[in-house]
Amino acid sequence: MQMSNPYLTRRSDAAAIISRADPVVYEQNLVEGATAQQKQDYATNGFLQIDDLFSADEVKYLLDELHQMRHAYAMQQRPEAIIERESQEVRSIFNVHRLNDVFKNLVSDERVLNIARSLLGSEVYIHQSRINYKPGLHGKEFFWHSDFETWHSEDGMPRMRALSCSILLTDNNEHNGPLLVIPGSHQHYISCQGETPDEHYKKSLKKQEYGVPDGSLLRYLADMGGIHSCTGHAGSVVFFDCNLMHGSNSNITPFSRSNIFFVYNSIDNQLQQPLGGLQPRPEFVAAREDIAPIKPKNLIL
Repeated sequence: MQMSNPYLTRRSDAAAIISRADPVVYEQNLVEGATAQQKQDYATNGFLQIDDLFSADEVKYLLDELHQMRHAYAMQQRPEAIIERESQEVRSIFNVHRLNDVFKNLVSDERVLNIARSLLGSEVYIHQSRINYKPGLHGKEFFWHSDFETWHSEDGMPRMRALSCSILLTDNNEHNGPLLVIPGSHQHYISCQGETPDEHYKKSLKKQEYGVPDGSLLRYLADMGGIHSCTGHAGSVVFFDCNLMHGSNSNITPFSRSNIFFVYNSIDNQLQQPLGGLQPRPEFVAAREDIAPIKPKNLIL
């Protein structure tokens, strides 16, 4: 990678904390989406939650589709279906916007798409999509991490011009492993130790071992910003910056915590070669083919 890269990571020397070199909100007035106040909150905290963006009927429709995919893909043993290591239940299904017509339409829904376009200041495409099931009693944690650290290192995403959109399809409460974020942490890039092994994704999608932040640096971020739990009713949506430090606890309740998850990346921020001579991850994890701007649709599901 060129020495001008401000986000070097996964080397043998010590972990480091580096100031962000990219904007958080891009001010190009491309489309009406996020309000001025929402943009300000997103720039400050690194995330934005909009409650009840989807109706109860829409949530039911999407949740039914989610469960159908889970049963079908578990039976087919598809590579896109990631299985929990111990319980053998489906943990996630990737590439759902290409595998399922309902979710293909959902990424174009102007209620979410225009928020992404307005924050990133450009046309966007889907870098990654997935369903996170986190089943009751068996759903394991997602340890603290910055998505951008992985996408930059293992996918070759050049800059911090992407965001995640998590659509809550079940209530996310303090008990069932909701998204946890460290407000303000998106302004600090955590460079991690350790060279990434080949085909790391086969293990990391179940439990991440590389790209995990140093404990002392994580404590530093949490001391500054605290920890916020993104709880909300089904139908709410959380948008968060690609470099926001986040994770979630295991779900030991009997009730699943199921969300649909889209990563919108700027059309001007397409993937390059991964760091350290790694082979690119599969297309179902990180999109490189048939990239085109998503056109918004006015949907009622």
